[in-house]
Amino acid sequence: MNIVRTHHCPGILLLLLLVVLPGSVRPFGFHAHRIINRMAVFTLPPEMIGLYKQHIEFLSERSIDPDRMAHAVEGEAPRHYIDIDHYGDDPFTLMPRQWDEALELYGEDTLVTYGVLPWHIHVMMQRLTRAFRERNTDRILLLSAHLGHYIADACTPLHTTKDYNGRYPSQRGIHAFWESRLPELYAHDYDYLAGRAEYLPDPLETAWALVEISHLKVDTIYQVFDSLLTSFPADQVYSHELRGQSVNRVYSPVFSEAFHQSLNGMVERQMRLAVRTTGDFWFTAWVNAGQPELEPMEERAISSRLLRRIKNDLRRWEKAGESKSREKPL
Repeated sequence: MNIVRTHHCPGILLLLLLVVLPGSVRPFGFHAHRIINRMAVFTLPPEMIGLYKQHIEFLSERSIDPDRMAHAVEGEAPRHYIDIDHYGDDPFTLMPRQWDEALELYGEDTLVTYGVLPWHIHVMMQRLTRAFRERNTDRILLLSAHLGHYIADACTPLHTTKDYNGRYPSQRGIHAFWESRLPELYAHDYDYLAGRAEYLPDPLETAWALVEISHLKVDTIYQVFDSLLTSFPADQVYSHELRGQSVNRVYSPVFSEAFHQSLNGMVERQMRLAVRTTGDFWFTAWVNAGQPELEPMEERAISSRLLRRIKNDLRRWEKAGESKSREKPL
């Protein structure tokens, strides 16, 4: 069943963003995902940080692969979100944490349609643990990069709600506004000191805790946004910026600043949470694999085979995105 839902993954089809959203921001957008993976490296213990620092650029750049995959790889898009509010007024009580139990209660079609983010984080964690056991440098680094992406998505409030991009037409575009434009404008001033990575006794429960923490912020985002829309002069909400060779309508700097300030540090806190938790997951996977010695891998280059695969994948994902944009003009 093809359930690709581009609206939950702001980086999966840039063209759609440029046409639909009031703001041509780069798609916990590309900019934020790169920062989160980069800063997570510095949470790691001495036994791990050498390998991760050696390949910090790879970890940063590959953090955005899952958004690029979402429009090209069958079944990828639901891994980026969970519409937890679809499951009632008390969804965190009703929803089983274990996949098999949730499957029995709701069925696969429903779970996939409304997103599988926390369960996929757990799957990626298991894959990374296996890569550490096998001492497979390529897979350790690529899986670490991709796992960081999904953890960051779980720290993004609008990835946890069916109202991901507005409850009303006047709110359309709020998704990219919160997770892309605000980090683009303000992330360089954030404090990413998140402390040392710690062992997670129950990674799946941690993934669910991220979703719950994030979901609790959804109402605040909409309340702040609506209040500003009511109080701001209409001609100050949007402005136009030159991006490449195109002039695009974006939320104005003054409106963005007001939104950012009214959220009272929410975006910064969620990014710092993503940094810390990404480090926790990387560290836990390494511990669960038996703490293999990583120093011999530090000078090992990414294999030419993996680099060729990445290059081919990027070409294929781009082609798939162009094809879909032609199939579904807006």
